[in-house]
Amino acid sequence: MKVAVIGATGNVGSALLRALEHEERVREVVGIARRRPATELSKVTWATADVVTDDLEPVLAGADVVVHLAWLIQPSRDERVTYAVNVEGSRRVFEAAARAGAGAIVYASSVGAYSPGPKDRAVDESWPTGGIQSSFYSRHKAEVESILDRFEAEHAHMRIVRLRPGLIFQRDAASEIRRYFAGPLLPGALVRRGLIPLVPRIERLVFQAVHTDDVADAYRRALAERDVRGAYNIAADPVLDPDRLAELLHARTVPASARVVRTLADLTWRARLQPTPAGWFDLAVGVPVMDTTKARTELGWEPQTSAGDALLELMEGIREGAGAPMPPLEPDAGGRFRRDELLSGVGGRN
Repeated sequence: MKVAVIGATGNVGSALLRALEHEERVREVVGIARRRPATELSKVTWATADVVTDDLEPVLAGADVVVHLAWLIQPSRDERVTYAVNVEGSRRVFEAAARAGAGAIVYASSVGAYSPGPKDRAVDESWPTGGIQSSFYSRHKAEVESILDRFEAEHAHMRIVRLRPGLIFQRDAASEIRRYFAGPLLPGALVRRGLIPLVPRIERLVFQAVHTDDVADAYRRALAERDVRGAYNIAADPVLDPDRLAELLHARTVPASARVVRTLADLTWRARLQPTPAGWFDLAVGVPVMDTTKARTELGWEPQTSAGDALLELMEGIREGAGAPMPPLEPDAGGRFRRDELLSGVGGRN
């Protein structure tokens, strides 16, 4: 089969291309991104396209499956830009895939699409996808789920798959994740266990993570198996709560107020000290813990890296300034001495 991957140079896209190199059922891959990388892979033909402005049908022509991964985390200070890519761009991808005659769409949803839910038990894929309203990321994910609901009803002949992963970590994405969520003022040398002495004990600060290679494997399985459709939660064990984080980081927990931590996040974002608005904290404490049974049974998916090890790998990458030769993942994408991040206002650019 021929597969088109939109957003092929990012954290998940780059790993998926590697995984498809060894997938016998895939003969050809079109890697689509706004900027063409120098990396060459035997099955991959590169195409450049912007999901907001370009005609997407030509680059999707002949694709049996379209994998849609393109998404903006930044700029966090201009929702017009992120909405245009995340929501309207996704709508344009789905419509172009249908016009191009693709038989399936595999879409990168997220735990962030879910409505508020429990932390003391895991929910399956039937949990509502209304999002966390104070988070632009979550609102966008929820709206695209609604768009895809309508699209699926109107295109019953197409196979639609939605993967909803937790936080996605790998060493190669370290510079990008540091840039998007921590900003230029974070001293990378301090990001190591033993140097982070305290973990705030906040009751609902409980989250799930998964290694990028394991997410790529889930995408590989979802696109290659012709009878797979619907939504799948993707996360590795264990669930990361304050106690597990403290054990992992050789730290100790300290009671903390969610209101104080949220206020601090909001004030530092407004002061342009870091690029992450407080809605991300609301998302972290709001979304439910996911049950991944469906992915394990129907996809035959099994993560190879624990959530804790994926986090430690990311931390090591941040400490060492790691990245990869893909435009979003380049270690120096923020400019020499992180100059471009500072000049753009910390969170003011993609």
